[in-house]
Amino acid sequence: MPAPNYPARWNLAPTQSIPIIHHDTEAGHRVAPLMRWGLIPFWAKDAKIGYTTINARSDTIDTKPAFREAFKRRRCLVPIDSFYEWEQITPKVKQPWAIALKSRTIMGMAGLWETWKSPEGEVVKSFTIATSEPNTLMAGFHDRMPVILDEQDWPTWLGEAPADPDALKQLLRPYPDELMDAWKVGAAVGNVRNEGPSLLGPLAV
Repeated sequence: MPAPNYPARWNLAPTQSIPIIHHDTEAGHRVAPLMRWGLIPFWAKDAKIGYTTINARSDTIDTKPAFREAFKRRRCLVPIDSFYEWEQITPKVKQPWAIALKSRTIMGMAGLWETWKSPEGEVVKSFTIATSEPNTLMAGFHDRMPVILDEQDWPTWLGEAPADPDALKQLLRPYPDELMDAWKVGAAVGNVRNEGPSLLGPLAV
């Protein structure tokens, strides 16, 4: 797959776009187009539904109307090297954490993608990230976590290798917490207008 030259991002928010990876059956290889975060089903009347479809729960990903067709035919990988979660310190105070693999390699998150055409003719490609029950590390922040796929499972998820729906759902499991790392970062990450590698810097204590 040719490597596209997209600018780096450090603070992605819903409705913003990043490259995702899917298998192009006509081209016969993987492609990495820019897509908007927040899946808009092909049948949606407007794009607002994308605000509620940034994640797809693993237990309903194959049955929920917004996701079931994409689960059958339009699965993708969302490649990132880290993400943020917030720890509730007090009712009014949250501490942001950065989450990454201990190896610091790219994560391939399980996702779905879709193409939607507005009544005015605008074509929007969008995606969602699958979530599972949390592992021990992530349970300290949230009751869900993004599904991170082992590289050996990428061809199956992308439809490059045969798999039935039950086998696909078996891939939607918590990633081993011993292979992940977490560190506190500054509050600047809470403002989506802030960007840059300094956001990932460990918080000084």
